[in-house]
This record gives sequence, structure tokens and C-alpha cells, in this order.
Amino acid sequence: MRCVYLLRSLNDPSRRYVGSTDDLQRRLAEHNARKSPHTATHAPWSIVVALHFEDEKRAEAFERYPKSGSGHAFAKRHFW
Repeated sequence: MRCVYLLRSLNDPSRRYVGSTDDLQRRLAEHNARKSPHTATHAPWSIVVALHFEDEKRAEAFERYPKSGSGHAFAKRHFW
């Protein structure tokens, strides 16, 4: 099962991150341990929303959506 997650920085709530993983708790721990170069400078992070998909291709497609223009607007309106 694949998880798509949206994070918000606790130090700077204007900083957000969208990612996917097979193990959400491990991945959040990596973000907060500053092991990811994309999120290291704004740690610690908290999970805003996490969606689990049985189909990996659907998870990949959904992960791209909040990074797109209309998906960014949707995420801002509903999640952030």
C-alpha cells in the first residue's frame, strides 16, 4: 500500500511538502531527522493529511496533483 502525505513545517507553517512512501512513520522520522535535503532546513514537520492507496499508479498520479496548479489551489483550500 502506498501513502501520499502532505506535511507542514512547525517552525515555518508557510512551508509545505508533498511526498509518498510505503512507511509513513519512518519517512516522517527521516524528514524530522533532516535526512531529506528538500525538507532539512524547515524541520520539524507534522502530517497534515495522509491518503493510502492500494494501487501504486493512482498514488503516483495523486502525488503529482497537489504539485500542479489546480491541485495546489485545491490543497490550499482544503488542507492548508
